[in-house]
Amino acid sequence: MTRVLIRVNGELSHELQKAFPQLSVQAHREQSTLTGDVPDQEALQGVLHALRADDIDVIEVVTIPD
Repeated sequence: MTRVLIRVNGELSHELQKAFPQLSVQAHREQSTLTGDVPDQEALQGVLHALRADDIDVIEVVTIPD
């Protein structure tokens, strides 16, 4: 498992938040962050693909050290 922080522009809909139960979503003014554990690179790519498919701009992805 790898702990990640994903920062995106805008707020995520409740429906989109439910698509990522392993990630905690926090809204900040004009951006949101998703934080949590992903099991592998493929799972992370799946999250990023889903965000882009909903026209959510990903600003950064950061690995959080243990």
